[in-house]
Amino acid sequence: MHDTNEIDLVWGVEAISKLIGRTYRQTYYMIQSGHLPMVKQVGERYVANRQKLVEFFTTENAA
Repeated sequence: MHDTNEIDLVWGVEAISKLIGRTYRQTYYMIQSGHLPMVKQVGERYVANRQKLVEFFTTENAA
């Protein structure tokens, strides 16, 4: 049985960078600069909710 309330998380700067179409360095800079507020640090890794990340870049607030 598949839970439809399951959270779709993207783990790591590498995976996040591929999703948003940027390099690892560009993505890391955006995270460190606070430009991607939905990305959280958990231990030594970064994680983001895929839906929130996509919405951030597809809404009017992305500019």
